[in-house]
Order: sequence, then C-alpha cells, then structure tokens
Amino acid sequence: MPSVHHLHAADHDELARSLGSLLGRRALLRAVGVGALGGGALAGGAGAASAAPGKPGKGPGKGPGKGPGKGRAGILQPGTGRTPGRYVPAKADEVLWGRLPNRDSTPIARVRSGSVVTLDTISHEGLLEDQGQDPRAYFADQGVPRRQVLDDAIEVAARTPHDGPGPHVVTGPVAVRGARPGDVLKIEVLRLQLRVPYGVISNRHGKGALPGEYPEQFVGDPGAEPYFNQGGNISVFTRVDGERARLPGPVPVGFPLAPFMGMMGVARDTSALVDSVPPTDAGGNIDINDLQVGSTLYLPVQVAGAMFFSGDPHMAQGDGEVALTAMEGSLRPTFRLSVVEKGTRGAPSPAFDGPFAETQRHWVPIGLSDPDGPENGGNETSLDVAMKAAVRQAMAFLTEDVGLAGPVAYAYLSAAADFQCSQVVNRTTGIHALIRKSDL
Repeated sequence: MPSVHHLHAADHDELARSLGSLLGRRALLRAVGVGALGGGALAGGAGAASAAPGKPGKGPGKGPGKGPGKGRAGILQPGTGRTPGRYVPAKADEVLWGRLPNRDSTPIARVRSGSVVTLDTISHEGLLEDQGQDPRAYFADQGVPRRQVLDDAIEVAARTPHDGPGPHVVTGPVAVRGARPGDVLKIEVLRLQLRVPYGVISNRHGKGALPGEYPEQFVGDPGAEPYFNQGGNISVFTRVDGERARLPGPVPVGFPLAPFMGMMGVARDTSALVDSVPPTDAGGNIDINDLQVGSTLYLPVQVAGAMFFSGDPHMAQGDGEVALTAMEGSLRPTFRLSVVEKGTRGAPSPAFDGPFAETQRHWVPIGLSDPDGPENGGNETSLDVAMKAAVRQAMAFLTEDVGLAGPVAYAYLSAAADFQCSQVVNRTTGIHALIRKSDL
C-alpha cells in the first residue's frame, strides 16, 4: 500500500526547543519582540492533528488509517482517502501543464492565512508525448492494471492543453487572503501521501548532467533497449515495495523512499508566460530533497494573494538529480499556508528577497544561479554562481538574524555548514546550505 509521511508530535517538541533557543538569543540581541520562525508547525493545527504518528524521513506510519483509500488497491484516486483542511483536486480544466501562474492567473481556491490545504498532484511521467500521452497504455506496458492508474492523470493527458514549455503538471493557484507584495508566504509541509505504488525516472536527449553523452551512449546497447520509450528517451519504471523503491533488472537495486514536492511556489509579477522548468525568486522547481514532511519553505510574495501552487511530486531524489528527473510519482501533499507580513519577524530576513527554508534540524539558505529565470534575458546555468548566492544568503541569515559577527559567521560556514547541490538539470542551477540549528 502506498506510504503516508507525516510530522510526529515528538519532532514538534524537538523543533520547538531549538527554535526557542535561537529566538531567545535573537530577542536578546535585538531587544525587540520576535515572532516564532516556523511557529505554525509547532501549533499542531488541523493537518498535523489529523496525521498519525510517524517520523518524517524514516518511512510511513503503521497504525490504522495511515494508508490511502481502500477502494482501488490502495490507490488515492481523486476524492478518496484523507484530505485534511481545504481539498484542491487536480482537475483537467484547472491544472496548468508546462507553465506556472502569473499575476493574471485566476485562483482555483481561496483560503485564509494559517489554513491547511491538501492538494492532489500528478506526476508528468507517463503522460508526456514521448511516452504516448496515454497513461493507461504506458503503465499497462509496465504491468500496472487500469485500477492503479489515476483517473485525473488520464483526464489531464487527454484534455489539458500542454501549452507551456516545461513538462510539469501544476495544481493551483491557491490565493491566500491578505497576502500582499513584500510579505512572505510560509509553506509548512505537514503530510505527504503516495497516490500510487510506482514512479518513473527519466533521461532525455540534450538534458541531464551529461547532455550529448547520455542517453546517446545507450543507443544500440541490447541491455538498454527495454528502457527506451517510444520517443527514443530513457524512462525507467520503478516500483514501490513497502518503504523502498525497487529498480528493474537482474541485479537487485533499491533505495528508501523520501517523498517531497519538487515544486512549491508563488506567482511572479509578470504577464509573460512563466516556464515551469527553471526555479526563480518565487520558488517553483527548486528540487530540494530536504523539504520533506516537517520542513518549511518561505517565499517572497510578488502578487496579491500570493497565488500558491505545487507540482513535480517526487518519491525520492539524490542531490543533483543528474539523469534529469527524480523518482517521479504522484503525491497528495498537505500544507499550512501562512502570511508573514512585511516588517515583522515571523520569517528569516533573507526570505523577504528570495527562497529560504528550514527543516526540523537545519536552516536552509538557498542559492540560485539565475533567480530572474529566462524572462529578463538569458538563463544563467552555473553552479559557481549558485554557490556564491547560497553563501551570501547564509551570511545574511547568520549576521542579521542570529547576530554573529561577520568574520565569525564566515568561519562557521567554512568549518561546520554543508553546501549541497540541489539540482543541475533545470537550467537555473541550485545550491542550498544546511546549517544545524543545534549549533546556534
């Protein structure tokens, strides 16, 4: 049965202790009242209360009611299973395919700040043109019975215009009342449910970390032939076995599931078409695999209502995402969406300018090689630029929020922080830092 990942009450307590220590120090340094960073996650709320115990990143919960609806072999078809808070299905006439919301988009739902929202999200793998744009036929070829293919995926493939340059199916936008430009939208990940017990990992021509080498070097190799899709690209179908993914082939290979949403974002203040591929200062396809259950992503609001969206659901991903995709598989995420008003202390200060995140154990400054994306000319693809951006954001956080002297902050980052490659495949590359909360 597909897994459910959610935030355990004990982890709330651990997060509260570490945040309380840091925030107390900040209050002492600033001699002002400070709103609790990540405080919404500590309060429990509808989404957290409805989630059964089970530590994030350690596998699904085991007790009754942990799995998806039982009507179709554990498949979370639209409207089945648990949907905490406001439920937003992925309807064929509402989702976007290949593009993101902009300032002219019409919200498909409106919620108050602090509301819990559950979205159905759909993986694009199995729907794309090089796979036949017919998920029933594509997954049937992999031995998946019709009852385990999502109805909304079938409808999207048949009816939704693929009118954007990216591959992603995007659920949203959801307007958050009271959000204004200059504010921050705080997105807490409360729950992630697998909708299906399988995923797909793809490598397409001209893409990935080694374009021109792979999949070209697989052409003509009899051992690689089963993995080519009808469009001449590689698509490796991967099954879920309990808490692990199982790759095909004669050599047993598996890895733990670690679901997260590759795409969480707010609308950019533009009337231009926004490509779903490159991440920007409004979030989007940032592909940071640390943003699992219990994490929080902070994004600067650019348009009224913030216009939150999500998509690109991942069941697991390595740092770098080198082939091109993660283990792509449809998920049902539950978020809490809260507005942090401009001029308040409810979010890390760098979050008012660009994406910033936190997990239960780490602060996560985020660096992008081109936060403007292709809209303002070109699209910078450089891990050097992304690395410098991540270090600058980490320095701003440690000096402005934590209160470290600049030389001490720089020394700390060099001696103790980890800088990881989020992904190298989305044109705009990403580096994020992991700063241990227990160190502060």
